[in-house]
Amino acid sequence: MRTELNAVAIITARGGSKRIPGKNIREFMGKPMLLYGIEAALQSGIFREVMVSTDDEEIARIARDAGAAVPFMRSAETSGDFATTDDVLMEVLHNYEERGETFDYMACIYPTAPFVTADKLTAAMNLLVEKDASGVMPVVRYSFPPQRGMAIRDGKLVYCYPENAMKRSQDLEPVYHDSGQFYCYHVERYLSCKGDLPDGYLPIVVPETEVQDIDNPTDLELAEMKFRMMRENMSRRMTE
Repeated sequence: MRTELNAVAIITARGGSKRIPGKNIREFMGKPMLLYGIEAALQSGIFREVMVSTDDEEIARIARDAGAAVPFMRSAETSGDFATTDDVLMEVLHNYEERGETFDYMACIYPTAPFVTADKLTAAMNLLVEKDASGVMPVVRYSFPPQRGMAIRDGKLVYCYPENAMKRSQDLEPVYHDSGQFYCYHVERYLSCKGDLPDGYLPIVVPETEVQDIDNPTDLELAEMKFRMMRENMSRRMTE
């Protein structure tokens, strides 16, 4: 089901990047990385507004050319290294409210998440609405159980949780982590608790092959390999 909601998709794309300069608009598989989130949000057909929050004029130009709105530039306060994502989202919602626009729901999409698709956004937003949830987060399961993890102490390996050392992996509870791609929110509840949702998030589980942090050149290579796999799998499903 793809029905437009009174929702805004916010792509958070500031200009500064210390580890990979210009990362948000760096070419990834033939186009600027920023475009993947914008295109997924537009293709989903569920957002009344798809916008980019940025302090960078080049990012703003690329975003507008791709069909996203940039109705205002990000402030200096939310463009620094210590500004949080919640700071950015609060500012965006406040600026829209000053313009007389409010939303029932929103999705925060990271600009370096090429694995975001229209289907994933639609599934997450539908779950948010149908379950009357405060938030939805895509997560990925750890491939190795962290309960059997080890640390190096005084030059030797020791189990962090010795009680689990001899347990079989299948007997341990699966553990998941944030995929670092996007988040969906009920706006009124988000604002009321300033982003610290008291009732937490509902999960959307995504495969490990479609998750990759991109913080250095090696991460980029891994992301491209996984992206090719995802694209091939999607093409295969379409022809079956």
